Amino acid sequence: MNTKIVATAVILLILMNVLTAQSIVNTVHNLSVSGPGTIKATSESQICIFCHTPHSTSPHKPLWNRPDPGGTYTLYTSSTTDALPGQPTGSAILCLSCHDGTIALGNVLNRSTPIGFGTISILTGRSSDLTQDLSNDHPISFVYDATLATTDGELVDPAVLTNQVQLENGQLQCISCHDAHNNIYGDFLTAPTSYSQLCMFCHTKNYWNNSSHKNSVATWNGSGNDPWFHTDYNNVAENGCENCHNPHNADGNERLLNYQLQEDNCLNCHNQNVASTNILADLSKPYIHDVFAYNTEHDPQEGALVLTRHVECVDCHNPHAANNQSATPPVANGYVQGIKGIDSNGNPVDPIQYSYELCYRCHADTPDKPASPTPRVLEQNNVRLEFDLSNPSYHPIEGPGKNNNVPSLIPPLTESSVIYCTDCHASSGTGAAMGPHGSIYPQILKYRYEKTFGTQESYQAYRLCYECHNRNEIINSGSNFGKKVHKKHVVSEDVPCNACHDPHGISISQGNSTNNSHLINFDISLVSPDPNTGKLEFQDQGNFKGRCYLECHGEKHSPKSY
Repeated sequence: MNTKIVATAVILLILMNVLTAQSIVNTVHNLSVSGPGTIKATSESQICIFCHTPHSTSPHKPLWNRPDPGGTYTLYTSSTTDALPGQPTGSAILCLSCHDGTIALGNVLNRSTPIGFGTISILTGRSSDLTQDLSNDHPISFVYDATLATTDGELVDPAVLTNQVQLENGQLQCISCHDAHNNIYGDFLTAPTSYSQLCMFCHTKNYWNNSSHKNSVATWNGSGNDPWFHTDYNNVAENGCENCHNPHNADGNERLLNYQLQEDNCLNCHNQNVASTNILADLSKPYIHDVFAYNTEHDPQEGALVLTRHVECVDCHNPHAANNQSATPPVANGYVQGIKGIDSNGNPVDPIQYSYELCYRCHADTPDKPASPTPRVLEQNNVRLEFDLSNPSYHPIEGPGKNNNVPSLIPPLTESSVIYCTDCHASSGTGAAMGPHGSIYPQILKYRYEKTFGTQESYQAYRLCYECHNRNEIINSGSNFGKKVHKKHVVSEDVPCNACHDPHGISISQGNSTNNSHLINFDISLVSPDPNTGKLEFQDQGNFKGRCYLECHGEKHSPKSY
């Protein structure tokens, strides 16, 4: 073989090692007097002595020069981990002999007296002090094998792990992510953490590749709290996993979240300081999905049907999946991708296919669901039953509506259209975020919808209705549909739409197509039975024809025909 080629190859290898490695001399693990860090010995010139010695070593390899910490550690636990962390073993004990903050850095086995340090001789109280409470640190000292990877479903098979992440006797340890002699990537990591590189050697989160948290280049505008206080990265994509997670000394122990309060991990960015919309402002409005009222009630392992009332951001959004992909009703859009729900038959689904399946988690079969805001002739709190396609009438959430002749619809809406729950229930105001975060109107309505008798009709008073239904057609058309019914009641008598119409729908188990077509289900706080007949009902008599038996606004309908 050509000696010049061999020599060139050797030189290239040496250069590659120089470029990809760093001498411990130039890192803060050089605790000698020549060390570059602020924590170092006052006179000791040897560098390796703080960890290694050729004589009088501990039983640990490699030639360990420090006593064991000897304590019992509080271990990481989580409802979502399938690993079984144990008390630290192997090289983890060596790391913790400094990093649990219990033993002075100058305490070494081959010296009769500790090596002298300055004012800082122990790591207590510093960011590098993990303490003996490891419950808020990435778990270590657990078996990482093919069985664990298969059971978890979102872990890489350890057989394909590369040199950047190595196991020690089949266990994940500190050295799987950290190289104590090489600090080229910071924090002595074995690979960069930018763009989740180090994390993705082991973790393969479902949906992650298309998620906004992986791909967004949004940056922090400098206002409020620094959302990336423990990294040097400048946008969402660069921070990746660390937008929400902190591998050491996390404030939120379970799942190593940056903050203990679950919503803080979202609202630190979704306050318009990073994300383009201000969800924090929406959640400051009078009517909200109150994420501040709960903490730890939500758990990723809970069933699709929410049995105990609570709401957190992650009840409706999967941070590993959420993106800004649009969709056509009733298909779920990217903002709620990867979330559990309840389908139209009351069965759990994971993930949801249709947007309404998410709402059904809490507003359908759950025993602790919110009560109906309006007392009705036919009382129904289960929205899944209200939107059933077999009902006599309903707003078209699951599929097109029952009525094939609705002249008031504003294009592009037609009788075949399907809408989202969030077309009515959503944050109010110009520039508000999509979805039902918070509103100035009750029931988190997107627009004003008056329910009080005596309300003077106007576009603004019933804007929720008039966004889809042409106001002129509703109150001014020449048909009975306009002048004889709506104009007389809504304009002349100041009767609210809600007095007659139940906006969700009427369950087939309670109503019928004669009495409950056109969403007729009277508000019994405003409408009472006809004193002459004792009836309280509407009777559909064909196209734009009907009659009512009731008493309302002091007028008896015994019956009144239209």
